Amino acid sequence: MNRTAHRRDFLRLLAGGLAGAALSQLPRPLHAAAPQYDFWFTRLRYDSGDWDVDQRMPANMITSLIDYTSLRVDPKEHVLDLSDPKMLLALFCYLAGHKLVEFNPAERRNFERYVRNGGFVFVDDCNHDIDGLFAKSFEAQMAEIFGGDAMAKLPNDHALYRSFFRFEDGPPATSFELNGWGDDLVHDYLKGIQIDGRLGVLYSNKDYGCEWDYDWRNKRFLADDNTKLAVNIAIYALTA
Repeated sequence: MNRTAHRRDFLRLLAGGLAGAALSQLPRPLHAAAPQYDFWFTRLRYDSGDWDVDQRMPANMITSLIDYTSLRVDPKEHVLDLSDPKMLLALFCYLAGHKLVEFNPAERRNFERYVRNGGFVFVDDCNHDIDGLFAKSFEAQMAEIFGGDAMAKLPNDHALYRSFFRFEDGPPATSFELNGWGDDLVHDYLKGIQIDGRLGVLYSNKDYGCEWDYDWRNKRFLADDNTKLAVNIAIYALTA
């Protein structure tokens, strides 16, 4: 049984509240890194640019998964070099920054291998623009690895927007888009790269990382929890 089939079995079991049993049925390389957890957050460190941004974002995502789901969630953020073969064991990876993205040969090899073999990477441009250095350089990297047409806009009815919570209008806007930098530019899309019909790279110019970069204890002051989309992203990564 391939990785996609295992994820589908995971989804069926999760719906029945048996996330732990589902994890035990996954092939060993997928959960060997943290066998007591159903989800752990892996941030990818790369040589170029600034990878260590939005440092409080992982805690918010982790807290939301604990609050809203029955998953056994590792409370710690894990940081791995993109060039480290250990990242190939991750269930979910996060890559972000403001500056240049230029993978070295080992980073490029691992990124491609991970995605083509069923991995999931959430990539967030912290510049929240469409033509900044991170956006241009990352999109160029993806075109070189997966082809110029691989990165495509996600339709608002994509499964990601209904994997847990429902987002009928697609990705919610961030405060940075609405009033953060005075450009009034609202990105009405997320982009992605699909491999064999499954999203392997989720790419955002909306700067969700900075939107979710606050002390998790302050979430109670929000009229609506703005990290709900993070739950959808994690559930999609585990089950699609």
